[in-house]
Amino acid sequence: MTVSQLQHYQLMNQRIQLAANGAPARCESNPNTSVGRGSSSPHPRMTGIARAAAMQASPHCPANAPQPSSEEVTSGADIISTVEFNHTGELLATGDKGGRVVIFQREPESKNEPYNQGEYNVYSTFQSHEPEFDYLKSLEIEEKINKIKWLPQQNAAHSLLSTNDKTIKLWKITERDKRPEGYNLKDEEGKLKDLSTVTSLQVPVLKPMDLMVEVTPRRIFANGHTYHVNSISVNSDCETYMSADDLRINLWHLAITDRSFNIVDIKPANMEDLTEVITASEFHPHHCNLFVYSSSKGSLRLCDMRASALCDKHSKLYEEPEDPSNRSFFSEIISSVSDVKFSHSGRYMLTRDYLTVKVWDLNMETKPVETYQVHDYLRSKLCSLYENDCIFDKFECAWNGSDSVIMTGAYNNFFRMFDRNTKRDVTLEASRESSKPRAILKPRRVCVGGKRRKDDISVDSLDFTKKILHTAWHPTENIIAIAATNNLYIFQDKVNSEMH
Repeated sequence: MTVSQLQHYQLMNQRIQLAANGAPARCESNPNTSVGRGSSSPHPRMTGIARAAAMQASPHCPANAPQPSSEEVTSGADIISTVEFNHTGELLATGDKGGRVVIFQREPESKNEPYNQGEYNVYSTFQSHEPEFDYLKSLEIEEKINKIKWLPQQNAAHSLLSTNDKTIKLWKITERDKRPEGYNLKDEEGKLKDLSTVTSLQVPVLKPMDLMVEVTPRRIFANGHTYHVNSISVNSDCETYMSADDLRINLWHLAITDRSFNIVDIKPANMEDLTEVITASEFHPHHCNLFVYSSSKGSLRLCDMRASALCDKHSKLYEEPEDPSNRSFFSEIISSVSDVKFSHSGRYMLTRDYLTVKVWDLNMETKPVETYQVHDYLRSKLCSLYENDCIFDKFECAWNGSDSVIMTGAYNNFFRMFDRNTKRDVTLEASRESSKPRAILKPRRVCVGGKRRKDDISVDSLDFTKKILHTAWHPTENIIAIAATNNLYIFQDKVNSEMH
């Protein structure tokens, strides 16, 4: 995929307004492609244990920290907290802070309506998690969906895992477009008939009905974590998955809910000795025995479950030595890895820290093979970003289907793409103001100082309440999903869309 193609992403479908209860209220073509339920700025969330591991006493910082803008006011429950395509890309799931999951289905291509081909429309909406209260610890458990992971499809039904801070749930999504009629012992309302009135026998038949999508909970995996769950990953064996919190990683069997196996435990005997926490983890896409987890110190640990039942001793440690001349109070905070993703080939790992994305070769532990600056112009503003907590934002990253392009989010509703072959990059914006249906996105540029071009934006004008934390890339096509606060934007490569 060339950079010229990267710049030709176009707004693909519609704004979908959801009612307060999470049910679809309307689905229509609209310039503001979004899954909108109001608007607001998400407050950066970091568990107390993770923050304690990263923070020290604050240095003197100026008072002119970037302040959240009051342009949009929204309820926190409407903010999208995760986005995930399924393995074919036909379904796209989003979770929000209100515990809701919205599933979108890609419409089949139509020769009669070429401009609507491949659009995503609401398929199903359901409440995955409810707020709970831990009476033993006197703690509230948020309903916010932290992660969604699709299971490989085994039959006509689809399955996904969703998790909040404590509880993981397995959901089954099925379709029903026929209903049985002509029972011998039941009437049309389903009540049993008087047997004396049954004078003849008939064969029940299936008759067509309006399509109904049913979502049912199949398993609930609870009581496996003391700390907040930050990631889940389905194994390539399609039988197990792992879940990670700040200090432990557990291995679960999809059919067993009452027990899990602890495979990583970094909790020190004395919590005062805590120096780092687990920030993300993922299974290798092809080898069911391998997994990686990242830490708040910026390191990656590759573990092999064949070596021992408890993988506290890693097989490989990936860590880049820090340049002593760049050492500062914020070094450890900005080096914390917020996301790690294996490439589809399984050869590389992609990590995101606060200022950069890095590509690591599994065979080289000493340093990343590629490093890309996401928003290096913020390096001079770290003190202000620390004051308003933005420095703790957790940005995700994504590979395209061929592992040749990587994507991650930034502030001001900007998202960045890096072409690994040409080493060129582009900054694009997901916003209601600049996006219209089928419109080509224009590259954006942030100006640090000196002369500004017409469309440049000053680094001092960036809105830090508008942030792209969650992104997803279609597994085979150049279609991307961008979550911008409470809006979902779907973009498609214009070159590819015109080739159909």
